[in-house]
Amino acid sequence: MADIQETPTLAEGDMEMEGGSENPVDLEGEDDDGAAVPPTQDPEEDAKPAIGNPQTRFLDYLRSPMIQLNIGSGDDTAVISAHRAILTQSPYFAERLTDGVSNADEPDEDLDAMGCFLQYQYTGEYFPRRLANQPDGLEHDPSVPAIDSTGDQLLKHAKVYTLAEKLGLPELQSLAHSKIHRINSTAIGEIAYARYVYSRSSADDVTIRKPVAAFWATRSHVLRHEAEAEFKAMCLEYPQFGFDVLSLVLDAREKRQREREDVSAPSGTPASGKGRKRMRPSVNV
Repeated sequence: MADIQETPTLAEGDMEMEGGSENPVDLEGEDDDGAAVPPTQDPEEDAKPAIGNPQTRFLDYLRSPMIQLNIGSGDDTAVISAHRAILTQSPYFAERLTDGVSNADEPDEDLDAMGCFLQYQYTGEYFPRRLANQPDGLEHDPSVPAIDSTGDQLLKHAKVYTLAEKLGLPELQSLAHSKIHRINSTAIGEIAYARYVYSRSSADDVTIRKPVAAFWATRSHVLRHEAEAEFKAMCLEYPQFGFDVLSLVLDAREKRQREREDVSAPSGTPASGKGRKRMRPSVNV
């Protein structure tokens, strides 16, 4: 998806990522004269970050109680922990982690995506980070190949995107979406990614769906030969995908036709559309 440039609903790559969340906790930490208020001593109450000093605010996050997160189900369950004040910056967790709740089960979530969410909450980014000196690049990850032939790298960021949507974190969504378009992948990888997008995203989420359809609409004549069986299976499994791709192909064809007609029309004369009539059978009454 590295060379697709779409204009999504969420701005790509233009967010200030400092602070670790789009909804910094805005709780009282100073009095009217600017004097620091001592942190709460109640272990059951969230730490209340001080206004002003980012370091003080971050330390107050760390003073909040620890929450146990159970990710996955059965033998695949993994247990991780995070500070309540960090988690409750997410509206989803703010609603779930009411007073006295010290753990949360997330049986359907991906452990790596949850780890990326927590890394973002604590640091303002997640690995691999975007590079300031390479607008279209990500920092090198020696554990993965340069070309994503399986779709795993695309899926990593797609899972962060869908998790961020669930958690109510639009800036993390935007960050994950921008990273998707910095991955170099093969046709097989793109199909794996398209299948995930059309199975996990809502039908009206054009931010992530439209670039997928546009990618195949502009390259299907080449890429489908590299993954013809997979492309066909995808169209049969998700008819909306095939429809979206076909719609964009036809839109592009109509646009080229209008441009040719505008060029060939005499100067000062509006180009006349050449509609094609459907033949009607004659009926003898």
